[in-house]
Amino acid sequence: MNSRRTFIKNAGMAAAGALLFPSFAHAFAKVKPVGLQLYTLREVIGKDPKGVIEKIAKAGYKEVETYGYSAKGGYFGMDAKAFKSLLDNNGLKAPSGHFGLDSFLKDGNQDELKIAIEGASALKMDFLTIPWMGESLRSSLDDYKKVSERLNQAAEICKKSGLKLAYHNHDFEFKKYDGKTGYEVMLEETDKNLVKFEMDLYWVVRSGNDPIAFFNKYPGRFPMWHVKDMDKANHSINTEVGTGTIDFKSFFKHAKQAGLKYAIVEQENFSKDPFISIKQSFDYVSRELV
Repeated sequence: MNSRRTFIKNAGMAAAGALLFPSFAHAFAKVKPVGLQLYTLREVIGKDPKGVIEKIAKAGYKEVETYGYSAKGGYFGMDAKAFKSLLDNNGLKAPSGHFGLDSFLKDGNQDELKIAIEGASALKMDFLTIPWMGESLRSSLDDYKKVSERLNQAAEICKKSGLKLAYHNHDFEFKKYDGKTGYEVMLEETDKNLVKFEMDLYWVVRSGNDPIAFFNKYPGRFPMWHVKDMDKANHSINTEVGTGTIDFKSFFKHAKQAGLKYAIVEQENFSKDPFISIKQSFDYVSRELV
C-alpha cells in the first residue's frame, strides 16, 4: 500500500512539475532515437564497415539507414547476416534502407524488388525506401501517375513480407506541370495506408516549399524525415544540423501530425572531419529536436 501511495504521490509531483515547468515535461517524454543515413559516410564505410559502424554508435546514434545493397555485394561487402550481427553488436537497428527500383517502376520487373525485399528483411527493417528515380520515369504528370501505380503494386508486395514501402524525395518532384507537381500526384494517387513518404526536409525547403503545408494536407504520410541542414552561405551544400538556415524546431512541432517515427540525419558534404560532424548533428537533434 505504501509503495502505491508513493507512486501516486510521485506521479502527482511529476504532473505538477510539467504544468509549472514545460522543460520538466520533456524529461519524462518518450524521446525518439536518432538515426544516420549511411550515405553520409559513403567515402569511408566501404573501406572499413566495422570501424565506421562502431564510430556511429559511439557518437550516440541508435539507428542507421542503409543504401547500396546488392545480392552479390550485400551491405558494404558484408553478407546481410554478418552486417546484421555488426549492427546488433553495436546496439544499432536499421528501420529503413534505400533500394533503387527503377526497373520495377518502369516495367514491373519483380527481380529487382525481390532482391530489395531480401536485403530489407534480413535486417528486419520496417521500411523499404525508394531513394530516387531516373529522369526517363518523371517527365510528365502522366509519368508520375504511372509511377504511383507501381508504388501501390510494390507496397502490396512488400506488405506480404512484413515491410512497408516509402519514397524519398529530392527537388525534382516539385517541378510543376500545368500547375501541379509530381510530388502532389504521388501523394494523391498512392494508397495512404500502404505508401508512405520519407521527407527530406532540406530538399523540400531548397525547392521553395514548406514541409508544414504537406503535413497539414497529408497528415500521417511522413513517418520518416531526413534531417539535413542548409549552409548559410551556399544553399547547394549541407552543414551540421542546427548551424544552417533551416528552422527544424518549427517542423518538429508538427511531428505527431506528420506521423514521424524516425528522424534520420544526413549530410552529403563536409567542411570538417565527418565523424566530428555527425556527432555535432546528433547532439543537436537529440538535445533540441526529438
